[in-house]
Amino acid sequence: MPMPMAPTSALQGDALMQTVAAVLLAMSMASWFVIFWKSALLWRSARSVPRAIAAFWAAPSRAQAAAAALAADPDGPAAALALRSRQLEQPEGHAWQAQADRVRRELRDALDAASRRLHSGHVLLASVGSTAPFVGLFGTVWGIYHALGTISALQQVGVDKIAGPVGDTLVMTAAGLAVAIPAVLAYNALGKRARALDAQLEGFALDLQHLLGEPDRAG
Repeated sequence: MPMPMAPTSALQGDALMQTVAAVLLAMSMASWFVIFWKSALLWRSARSVPRAIAAFWAAPSRAQAAAAALAADPDGPAAALALRSRQLEQPEGHAWQAQADRVRRELRDALDAASRRLHSGHVLLASVGSTAPFVGLFGTVWGIYHALGTISALQQVGVDKIAGPVGDTLVMTAAGLAVAIPAVLAYNALGKRARALDAQLEGFALDLQHLLGEPDRAG
Protein backbone atom coordinates (compact mmCIF):
# COMPACT_ATOMS: atom_id res chain seq x y z
CA MET A 1 0.00 0.00 0.00
CA PRO A 2 1.47 3.39 -0.97
CA MET A 3 1.86 5.82 1.89
CA PRO A 4 1.13 9.51 1.42
CA MET A 5 4.24 11.50 0.68
CA ALA A 6 4.97 14.83 2.25
CA PRO A 7 3.94 17.73 0.00
CA THR A 8 6.68 19.63 -1.78
CA SER A 9 5.80 22.86 0.00
CA ALA A 10 6.20 21.16 3.37
CA LEU A 11 9.63 19.83 2.47
CA GLN A 12 10.66 23.32 1.34
CA GLY A 13 8.88 25.13 4.19
CA ASP A 14 9.99 26.08 7.64
CA ALA A 15 10.82 23.70 10.48
CA LEU A 16 7.22 23.53 11.71
CA MET A 17 5.89 22.44 8.32
CA GLN A 18 8.60 19.81 8.06
CA THR A 19 7.69 18.57 11.53
CA VAL A 20 4.02 18.27 10.59
CA ALA A 21 4.92 16.33 7.45
CA ALA A 22 7.20 14.03 9.47
CA VAL A 23 4.44 13.42 12.04
CA LEU A 24 1.97 12.48 9.30
CA LEU A 25 4.51 10.15 7.73
CA ALA A 26 5.19 8.48 11.10
CA MET A 27 1.45 8.08 11.71
CA SER A 28 1.01 6.50 8.31
CA MET A 29 3.89 4.05 8.76
CA ALA A 30 2.72 3.05 12.24
CA SER A 31 -0.89 2.52 11.17
CA TRP A 32 0.04 0.45 8.11
CA PHE A 33 2.35 -1.69 10.24
CA VAL A 34 -0.51 -2.39 12.66
CA ILE A 35 -2.93 -3.03 9.79
CA PHE A 36 -0.72 -5.69 8.18
CA TRP A 37 0.29 -7.26 11.49
CA LYS A 38 -3.25 -7.43 12.91
CA SER A 39 -4.72 -8.63 9.61
CA ALA A 40 -2.31 -11.57 9.59
CA LEU A 41 -2.86 -12.30 13.28
CA LEU A 42 -6.66 -12.25 13.08
CA TRP A 43 -6.67 -14.23 9.84
CA ARG A 44 -4.63 -16.98 11.50
CA SER A 45 -6.78 -16.87 14.63
CA ALA A 46 -10.02 -17.06 12.63
CA ARG A 47 -8.76 -20.32 11.12
CA SER A 48 -7.04 -21.84 14.16
CA VAL A 49 -9.50 -21.06 16.97
CA PRO A 50 -12.40 -23.13 15.54
CA ARG A 51 -9.93 -25.88 14.65
CA ALA A 52 -8.55 -25.99 18.21
CA ILE A 53 -12.02 -26.01 19.76
CA ALA A 54 -13.13 -28.81 17.46
CA ALA A 55 -9.96 -30.79 18.26
CA PHE A 56 -10.59 -30.37 21.99
CA TRP A 57 -14.07 -31.87 21.84
CA ALA A 58 -13.05 -34.55 19.36
CA ALA A 59 -10.32 -35.89 21.67
CA PRO A 60 -10.83 -39.54 22.70
CA SER A 61 -10.48 -38.69 26.40
CA ARG A 62 -10.61 -35.68 28.68
CA ALA A 63 -6.96 -36.12 29.56
CA GLN A 64 -5.96 -35.81 25.89
CA ALA A 65 -8.27 -32.89 25.04
CA ALA A 66 -5.89 -30.08 25.99
CA ALA A 67 -3.02 -31.67 24.09
CA ALA A 68 -5.23 -32.04 21.01
CA ALA A 69 -6.19 -28.35 21.15
CA LEU A 70 -2.55 -27.36 21.57
CA ALA A 71 -1.54 -29.45 18.57
CA ALA A 72 -4.25 -27.82 16.44
CA ASP A 73 -3.44 -24.25 17.53
CA PRO A 74 0.04 -23.89 19.08
CA ASP A 75 0.30 -20.74 21.21
CA GLY A 76 -3.25 -19.78 20.24
CA PRO A 77 -5.94 -18.36 22.54
CA ALA A 78 -8.19 -21.44 22.38
CA ALA A 79 -5.28 -23.73 23.26
CA ALA A 80 -4.39 -21.42 26.18
CA LEU A 81 -7.92 -21.80 27.53
CA ALA A 82 -7.77 -25.57 27.11
CA LEU A 83 -4.45 -25.79 28.95
CA ARG A 84 -5.77 -23.57 31.74
CA SER A 85 -8.78 -25.86 32.15
CA ARG A 86 -6.46 -28.87 32.35
CA GLN A 87 -4.55 -27.23 35.17
CA LEU A 88 -7.80 -26.47 37.01
CA GLU A 89 -8.96 -30.07 37.13
CA GLN A 90 -6.99 -30.66 40.35
CA PRO A 91 -7.93 -28.43 43.31
CA GLU A 92 -5.07 -26.55 44.91
CA GLY A 93 -6.27 -27.35 48.42
CA HIS A 94 -7.07 -23.83 49.64
CA ALA A 95 -9.93 -24.33 52.09
CA TRP A 96 -11.00 -20.69 51.95
CA GLN A 97 -11.22 -20.72 48.16
CA ALA A 98 -14.05 -22.60 46.45
CA GLN A 99 -13.09 -24.59 43.37
CA ALA A 100 -15.92 -23.00 41.38
CA ASP A 101 -14.61 -19.51 42.14
CA ARG A 102 -11.10 -20.54 41.17
CA VAL A 103 -12.30 -21.96 37.86
CA ARG A 104 -14.26 -18.83 37.04
CA ARG A 105 -11.38 -16.52 37.96
CA GLU A 106 -8.72 -18.44 36.05
CA LEU A 107 -10.80 -18.74 32.89
CA ARG A 108 -11.70 -15.06 33.08
CA ASP A 109 -8.02 -14.16 33.32
CA ALA A 110 -7.25 -16.35 30.31
CA LEU A 111 -10.06 -14.70 28.34
CA ASP A 112 -8.79 -11.24 29.26
CA ALA A 113 -5.29 -12.13 28.08
CA ALA A 114 -6.64 -13.46 24.78
CA SER A 115 -8.81 -10.38 24.28
CA ARG A 116 -5.88 -8.03 24.90
CA ARG A 117 -3.88 -9.86 22.26
CA LEU A 118 -6.71 -9.77 19.73
CA HIS A 119 -7.42 -6.07 20.27
CA SER A 120 -3.82 -4.87 20.60
CA GLY A 121 -2.98 -2.03 18.25
CA HIS A 122 -6.57 -0.87 17.87
CA VAL A 123 -5.97 2.12 20.14
CA LEU A 124 -3.22 3.32 17.82
CA LEU A 125 -5.49 3.01 14.78
CA ALA A 126 -8.26 4.92 16.56
CA SER A 127 -5.80 7.63 17.63
CA VAL A 128 -4.39 8.04 14.13
CA GLY A 129 -7.85 8.09 12.58
CA SER A 130 -9.08 10.78 14.94
CA THR A 131 -6.02 13.05 15.02
CA ALA A 132 -4.40 12.84 11.57
CA PRO A 133 -6.98 15.14 9.86
CA PHE A 134 -6.36 17.82 12.48
CA VAL A 135 -2.60 17.49 12.13
CA GLY A 136 -2.95 17.96 8.38
CA LEU A 137 -5.31 20.90 8.87
CA PHE A 138 -2.85 22.51 11.25
CA GLY A 139 -0.15 22.15 8.60
CA THR A 140 -2.44 23.75 6.03
CA VAL A 141 -3.29 26.72 8.26
CA TRP A 142 0.33 27.30 9.16
CA GLY A 143 1.42 26.91 5.54
CA ILE A 144 -1.15 29.45 4.36
CA TYR A 145 -0.05 31.87 7.06
CA HIS A 146 3.57 31.37 6.10
CA ALA A 147 2.80 31.74 2.38
CA LEU A 148 0.74 34.91 2.87
CA GLY A 149 3.55 36.40 4.94
CA THR A 150 5.97 35.73 2.10
CA ILE A 151 3.59 37.08 -0.55
CA SER A 152 2.97 40.28 1.42
CA ALA A 153 6.65 41.12 1.10
CA LEU A 154 6.39 41.14 -2.69
CA GLN A 155 5.84 44.46 -4.46
CA GLN A 156 3.58 43.01 -7.13
CA VAL A 157 1.06 40.36 -6.17
CA GLY A 158 -0.87 38.37 -8.74
CA VAL A 159 -3.17 35.39 -8.67
CA ASP A 160 -0.45 33.19 -10.05
CA LYS A 161 1.84 34.11 -7.17
CA ILE A 162 -0.86 33.34 -4.57
CA ALA A 163 -2.40 30.20 -6.04
CA GLY A 164 0.84 28.23 -6.11
CA PRO A 165 2.00 28.52 -2.49
CA VAL A 166 -1.51 28.43 -1.03
CA GLY A 167 -2.53 25.48 -3.19
CA ASP A 168 0.53 23.52 -2.13
CA THR A 169 -0.28 23.97 1.55
CA LEU A 170 -3.75 22.55 1.01
CA VAL A 171 -2.08 19.25 0.18
CA MET A 172 -1.38 18.90 3.91
CA THR A 173 -5.11 18.53 4.58
CA ALA A 174 -5.37 15.85 1.90
CA ALA A 175 -2.34 14.10 3.40
CA GLY A 176 -4.02 14.09 6.82
CA LEU A 177 -7.14 12.50 5.34
CA ALA A 178 -5.04 9.97 3.41
CA VAL A 179 -3.47 8.89 6.69
CA ALA A 180 -6.71 8.87 8.70
CA ILE A 181 -9.12 7.08 6.34
CA PRO A 182 -7.24 3.74 6.12
CA ALA A 183 -6.76 3.76 9.89
CA VAL A 184 -10.48 4.27 10.53
CA LEU A 185 -11.54 1.62 8.03
CA ALA A 186 -9.02 -0.86 9.43
CA TYR A 187 -10.09 -0.11 13.01
CA ASN A 188 -13.70 -0.98 12.16
CA ALA A 189 -12.88 -4.09 10.11
CA LEU A 190 -10.29 -5.51 12.49
CA GLY A 191 -12.43 -4.72 15.52
CA LYS A 192 -15.32 -6.67 14.01
CA ARG A 193 -13.08 -9.71 13.44
CA ALA A 194 -11.66 -9.49 16.96
CA ARG A 195 -15.14 -9.29 18.52
CA ALA A 196 -16.24 -12.36 16.58
CA LEU A 197 -13.26 -14.28 17.95
CA ASP A 198 -14.03 -12.97 21.45
CA ALA A 199 -17.51 -14.46 21.17
CA GLN A 200 -16.13 -17.87 20.14
CA LEU A 201 -13.64 -17.90 23.01
CA GLU A 202 -16.28 -16.83 25.55
CA GLY A 203 -18.50 -19.68 24.43
CA PHE A 204 -15.61 -22.11 24.73
CA ALA A 205 -14.81 -20.82 28.22
CA LEU A 206 -18.44 -21.29 29.24
CA ASP A 207 -18.36 -24.87 28.02
CA LEU A 208 -15.14 -25.46 29.94
CA GLN A 209 -16.78 -24.17 33.11
CA HIS A 210 -19.61 -26.63 32.72
CA LEU A 211 -17.09 -29.38 32.00
CA LEU A 212 -15.29 -28.57 35.24
CA GLY A 213 -18.54 -28.61 37.21
CA GLU A 214 -19.31 -24.87 37.38
CA PRO A 215 -23.00 -24.23 36.64
CA ASP A 216 -22.83 -20.42 36.40
CA ARG A 217 -21.91 -18.26 33.43
CA ALA A 218 -18.24 -17.35 32.88
CA GLY A 219 -16.76 -13.93 33.78
